[in-house]
Amino acid sequence: MPHFVSIIIWVIVLVIVLALIFSCLHIVPQESAYVIEHLGRYHTTWDAGIHFKIPLLDRISRKVLLKEQVADFAPQPVITKDNVTMQIDSVVYFKVMNPHDYAYGVENPIMAMENLTATTLRNIIGDMELDATLTSREAINSQMLQTIDLATDPWGIKVTRVELKNIQPPAAIREAMEKQMKAEREKRAAILTAEGEKQSMILTAEGRKESAVLEAEAKKQATILAAEASKEKEIKEAEGRAEAIRAVHHATAEGLKAIKDAGADEAVIRLKSLEAFQAAADGKATKIIIPSEIQGLAGLAQGIAESLKSE
Repeated sequence: MPHFVSIIIWVIVLVIVLALIFSCLHIVPQESAYVIEHLGRYHTTWDAGIHFKIPLLDRISRKVLLKEQVADFAPQPVITKDNVTMQIDSVVYFKVMNPHDYAYGVENPIMAMENLTATTLRNIIGDMELDATLTSREAINSQMLQTIDLATDPWGIKVTRVELKNIQPPAAIREAMEKQMKAEREKRAAILTAEGEKQSMILTAEGRKESAVLEAEAKKQATILAAEASKEKEIKEAEGRAEAIRAVHHATAEGLKAIKDAGADEAVIRLKSLEAFQAAADGKATKIIIPSEIQGLAGLAQGIAESLKSE
């Protein structure tokens, strides 16, 4: 019986020792770090992996997350340079770079960073007017990032980004801004309408001008074509008359040749020539030039005709 009791005691002691050993084994996750104190003083920082803690002497002072974190701070009341009170909430992106400084640099790093952000925001907005505040978010974000990152460096924190999440002016200011925006939109609409009407009138006038130019050009072209047709007609008529005259002369010449071949004397030939000239004139010519030989013959013929009338 005493032997059995001693076995039980040894088993209990072994279980306690094993439990104590396993309780001193710690696995640190990835992107995490544990700050270890030895007898109340900083001893070391555990990275990701398996670590052993000395019982009763070592303790985990702080578990630090090394991933990039987001701190969304509540809206803060700020006053602009022209005495307008606004509510602005900000978002800070940060990462713990030094777990030792993060654990021992400040009591509550997140609260300290929130207060620092609010103070920095009030200082920056206090030097700006309302309109500049609403249109200069990038400049405000840049100034806040530089200031907060420099101030949190002793705390082992690296600030990567600062964003103004929302800017809320007072209700009266928002109403006035909405009225101003509405008036501006109506103004732009009126300007666009006037520009459209002006452009329409210009296009209409240009269309009429081009139409008048094209109409005048068409009339000019028609006049030119009519003149060319009339000229061509006159040329054709002149050519026809010339061809007729040439035909008459040719026929006369053929006739005279036939008379001569038949043995007619010179007087008959001259009379036939005179008749040819008379046929060529056809009563349309106002002036005919007759050779002197034919003129003499014509005078002789007229004298004979007068002597016959006197008898």
